[in-house]
Amino acid sequence: MSTQKNSNVLAIIVMILLFGMISFVTNLASPMGDVLKNQFDVANWMGTLGVFANFIAYACMGIPAGNLLQKRGYKFTALAAVAVGFTGVGVQTIAGLLEGNAAFGVYLLGAFIAGFSMCMLNIVVNPMLNKLAGGGNRGNQLLQVGGSFNSFMGTAVIFLTGVFVPSIADAQIKQVFPLMFIALAIFALAFVVILFTNIPETERREVAKAEDSKVGPMSFRHFVLGAVAIFIYVGVEVGIPNVLQKWLQNGGLAVESGAEGIAATVAATYWLLMFFGRLAGAALGAKVSAKTMLTSVSVIGLGLVLGAMMLNPETSVNLPVFKGTEGFGMAEVPINAALLVLCGLCTSVMWGGIFNLAVEGLGKYTERASGIFMALVCGGGILPLLQNGIVDWTGSYLTSYWVIVAGLAYLLFYALVGSKNVNKDIKTE
Repeated sequence: MSTQKNSNVLAIIVMILLFGMISFVTNLASPMGDVLKNQFDVANWMGTLGVFANFIAYACMGIPAGNLLQKRGYKFTALAAVAVGFTGVGVQTIAGLLEGNAAFGVYLLGAFIAGFSMCMLNIVVNPMLNKLAGGGNRGNQLLQVGGSFNSFMGTAVIFLTGVFVPSIADAQIKQVFPLMFIALAIFALAFVVILFTNIPETERREVAKAEDSKVGPMSFRHFVLGAVAIFIYVGVEVGIPNVLQKWLQNGGLAVESGAEGIAATVAATYWLLMFFGRLAGAALGAKVSAKTMLTSVSVIGLGLVLGAMMLNPETSVNLPVFKGTEGFGMAEVPINAALLVLCGLCTSVMWGGIFNLAVEGLGKYTERASGIFMALVCGGGILPLLQNGIVDWTGSYLTSYWVIVAGLAYLLFYALVGSKNVNKDIKTE
């Protein structure tokens, strides 16, 4: 009994680390876009292809990964996900050793492979952590811890990229090797621990009952609209800091020493606020409904983004930023940037709200719904690509945020109208 308990504790720690790795590897693609743009002298939208490759992999792997989880179980899927992640980051590392345009293509291939892993991990880590904790309040508590660590690692990778790449103009893929080596080490450790850990599995007869039904998640209107909401939400979450960082690096900040590093840390502050927002969301979750929470943050987010688009960038405010060897300090940034950073508090709780509203009443179809959800996470690659295309077309970074406004407007519609379950006559047990 003691051995099993200790084994679970170690596995829980590894699952939380993998929670963080999802964000670590995914968020690395955003600043890497600036590296690609400058190293290979390509347009903004081409620099975003790494993010696109990472997220479009979700569209390819979401449903197959859900099926793999149902047929082979949590342990096998987790091991496969970790192995694929190691391969993806390894290919990205190899790209840093190559010269010329071949390196660009190899990096995109690695980002695509890594995206497969992130999709598989998303599908398996949440329920696995809950199972290892024994479900109930303890399971929910650990999921919140995992989500918070996810945000923390997303913040850390942006900060660290700014440290390792102090000059975007001279940036090279090989400069971020230390971050890639960290990812490879964690993936290797996770594989070994999971291999020797007993993971509780779902009864096969429960899965078969859901598979044999002619009805599925797509039979529910509120789930279909919720899947679209997830597509849009991830695009909004990624697009806000992605374009913000590019804007600050390309003239949004006053010319000063370390401006490029400050741009990276300003964007990182967005992810840091997501960390605090998720902690607050966990505390308020038992008192505030998902509908109310999603409605509130959508309205506030709309106000912040519209304000950022309309206000004069010459108006500046002070924000705390990390200045490398100088440590933390204050730096002047446009008020537009500060408002966009505050959006991190809004996007932090959207995933949970959308997921809860979309799967409510699905019963035995929830596992299949998770696979579909993961496929729609590809919005995180498509909407930022669209935003950067608008930047190249109009020459204005702030104009591209109309994409974000439209996305937040849809999320508000979903919270108020689209989330209502109008298919309660369908049997789900």
